[in-house]
Amino acid sequence: MARPRSTLEPLLLALLSSLAVLLLAQAGAEGAAGSVRLAGGLTLGGLFPVHARGAAGRVCGPLKKEQGVHRLEAMLYALDRVNADPELLPGVRLGARLLDTCSRDTYALEQALSFVQALIRGRGNGDEAGVRCPGGVPQLRAAPPERVVAVVGASASSVSIMVANVLRLFAIPQISYASTAPELSDSTRYDFFSRVVPPDSYQAQAMVDIVRAVGWNYVSTLASEGNYGESGVEAFIQISREAGELGAGGSEAPRSLQRGGVCIAQSIKIPREPKPGEFNKVIRRLMETPNARGIIIFANEDDIRRVLEAARLANLTGHFLWVGSDSWGAKTAPILNLEDVAMGAVTILPKRASINGFDQYFMTRSLENNRRNIWFAEFWEENFNCKLTSSGAQSDDSTRKCTGEERIGRDSAYKQEGKVQFVIDAVYAIAHALHSMHQVLCPGHTGLCSAMEPTDGRTLLQYIRAVRFNGSAGTPVMFNENGDAPGRYDIFQYQAANGSAGSGGYQAVGQWAETLRLDVEALQWSGDPQEVPTSQCSLPCGPGERKKMVKGVPCCWHCEACDGYRFQADEFTCEACPGDMRPTRNRTGCRPTPVVSLTWASPWAAPPLLLAILGITATTVVVATFVRHNNTPIVRASGRELSYMLLTGIFLIYAITFLMVAKPGGAVCAARRLFLGLGTTLSYSALFTKTNRIYRIFEQGKRSVTPPPFISPTSQLVITFCLTSVQVVGVMAWLGAQPPHSVIDYEEQRTVDPEQARGVLKCDMSDLSLIGCLGYSLLLMATCTVYAIKARGVPETFNEAKPIGFTMYTTCIIWLAFVPIFFGTAQSAEKVTGVSRWFRYCLPTEGKGLSCPKSWATHIKNGCLFDPFMYLNTCSLICLSSLPLLVHLVIPLFLCSFMHLFIHASYHRLTFYSITSS
Repeated sequence: MARPRSTLEPLLLALLSSLAVLLLAQAGAEGAAGSVRLAGGLTLGGLFPVHARGAAGRVCGPLKKEQGVHRLEAMLYALDRVNADPELLPGVRLGARLLDTCSRDTYALEQALSFVQALIRGRGNGDEAGVRCPGGVPQLRAAPPERVVAVVGASASSVSIMVANVLRLFAIPQISYASTAPELSDSTRYDFFSRVVPPDSYQAQAMVDIVRAVGWNYVSTLASEGNYGESGVEAFIQISREAGELGAGGSEAPRSLQRGGVCIAQSIKIPREPKPGEFNKVIRRLMETPNARGIIIFANEDDIRRVLEAARLANLTGHFLWVGSDSWGAKTAPILNLEDVAMGAVTILPKRASINGFDQYFMTRSLENNRRNIWFAEFWEENFNCKLTSSGAQSDDSTRKCTGEERIGRDSAYKQEGKVQFVIDAVYAIAHALHSMHQVLCPGHTGLCSAMEPTDGRTLLQYIRAVRFNGSAGTPVMFNENGDAPGRYDIFQYQAANGSAGSGGYQAVGQWAETLRLDVEALQWSGDPQEVPTSQCSLPCGPGERKKMVKGVPCCWHCEACDGYRFQADEFTCEACPGDMRPTRNRTGCRPTPVVSLTWASPWAAPPLLLAILGITATTVVVATFVRHNNTPIVRASGRELSYMLLTGIFLIYAITFLMVAKPGGAVCAARRLFLGLGTTLSYSALFTKTNRIYRIFEQGKRSVTPPPFISPTSQLVITFCLTSVQVVGVMAWLGAQPPHSVIDYEEQRTVDPEQARGVLKCDMSDLSLIGCLGYSLLLMATCTVYAIKARGVPETFNEAKPIGFTMYTTCIIWLAFVPIFFGTAQSAEKVTGVSRWFRYCLPTEGKGLSCPKSWATHIKNGCLFDPFMYLNTCSLICLSSLPLLVHLVIPLFLCSFMHLFIHASYHRLTFYSITSS
């Protein structure tokens, strides 16, 4: 599409032409200007950094042998081969005009204006004749310049950007052999720019892949000021961020960056004109984040070298892990005499090969056969460290004279510069495009036809973008829609040889062509050569620890242990285990909580079982004695029928202990519900009936001689059965409404330490339901106590009232001490420790310690109520032979009761091992 022609354009073009002539004249006056000219039907322009940037106000500095002269000679070599090829552009000779950019973008722009002089004059159409210089100064007249159809260059991205902005105005295609800034891929701004090297966006992708392959996720970036360095770092940061988002599937930023991307600790820019001490400041800034040992560096050779020098000066040799871009590549100049600092540096370079034909060509160049290169004499002096007498400078005694017989590679070191291949490919790309254009526009014509005189730049650009051929190294040369070449890189690492960094060199360790192929085992590092050093903000967390991200620094975190009953669900989250599980020892998962229940062989079952056995034995002895003396006056006077009922209840109380020890199940749980309160209800019903009978008899005797009603044995039994039936009916209703079954209680013994946690196999009876089951018995006990108090004033000759009273007083004391402790320790953290646990958890079932106080209270009943009868009966029959039994039962039982109260009083002062520790 043609650009609209402005009325001011002729004036602008004329001014540009005049400016170009003036600038070239000024540069020639300074002695730095000059060009290599080759005659031809079609002229190609060339831009090369033959000299470095000058200092102290000078435009150009010292000669650059490799980057300047090697590359310029590569273009001359390529032109010679194209012109010698009869199959390529037959009848057409390519000429050239090659310029020195002096590694400075502004100076390169001045030089590049010479490429457009012919176009300016050609487009003027005579309008420039009307231009008059101020003050009547006549216009400058110069020889007609060559018409440049395409330009090869430039080298630095900043130079290419500056030149491309001018060349696009005149539709001159440009192919760079070294500019890699991603900015140049913008086809809307640099539509006539192409390159045979891949852009830094590919290079940045390769560097991100390298960093991730060695396990680094926290690095700093270092860039030279300018398009190359800043664009490269920007591309690296952008790609690393995108890689993190893709790696995490779009999750939140901290997770994405940590899982797939790379975090940037610092991004430092080296000024274009650094001040003294600037590089020392750079090293100090890098050390503000010492964990970010990986340094991604997009910088020119001079900046790379000065950074390495500053690192050595700061005594940080071996600390930084350098990852260099193609500006470092496999060059020795940036690391000369700094090999120990550069040890382990991983660098990247567009895939290339040494061109043998160029080596043969360049090594045969001499002062005699290479007069076309105006800078070759300067190169000769620099390369052989001598002076040419014809150079116009008198040689001193310290510098030898050049003989002209020196030979490159024989009398001086030679190694082909890395971009030579790409210079040759750029020339051939233009040649192939011109050849295709010639075949279409000039079919069957040898030489140029009128359709190609002049050559249209826009048409040529289309043919350039369409070329596809095997380049000088045998790799395909092609361009995409933005003019970029495909990304193919070789990856190198500077490694020591024979333990010495100074004698080391760059070793190929991988390649990148859309995907990374890196031989990690071939990498060598300072310190342990085989162990990849770390460049991470935070070390990985151990098992059972989660990462707590540091706000604003996505790759930094603190490790936080999963405590309590939590386990590590993923690297960022701790979750609580289900109620029936506890965390594993390393807290990476959950495992079932062990389930415990009391067994017959457990030592914790022995005390209550022993008490129950002693009680059953004593009860059996009493029953046997009563049966044997069933018709004696003492037994009959004591209320024989109620005594048997009372002994039956006592027996049931002792027997319930065995149900408590038995493994919970449907039948066992039903039996527990039924018999847990039945024995106490039966006992207290009998005692209530008896105390009530005693009280009513003596109260009635105070008023009349008529006996009170319902004092016969039959009446007493009916009353006892009626009172007991209330308990039985209540339990039966409970069984019908809520069928019994066993459950596992994981909360009962959920200790602070999960390793001590246990699940308790128990019947589905809560503490409250247990007390409810015994509530009726406690009501009867309280009623009995009231009647015992009322009957305390009976005559001394009545032998039952006072033992009954003493029994009830002691029983009340035991229960009053037990119930608060039982409920008070239900939520206590100390409930699993010590002897106190034994009294609360004599049985680790839903009965817990109920069997203990019931057994003790029953022992007291047995001792206080029946030992006197046993003693009287035995005295009358076997002459006090039961006295040992009295001593054996009553005294220990009373001691047991008082010991029980003492231990409960000391509950919170005793600590022993938990039952679960076994």
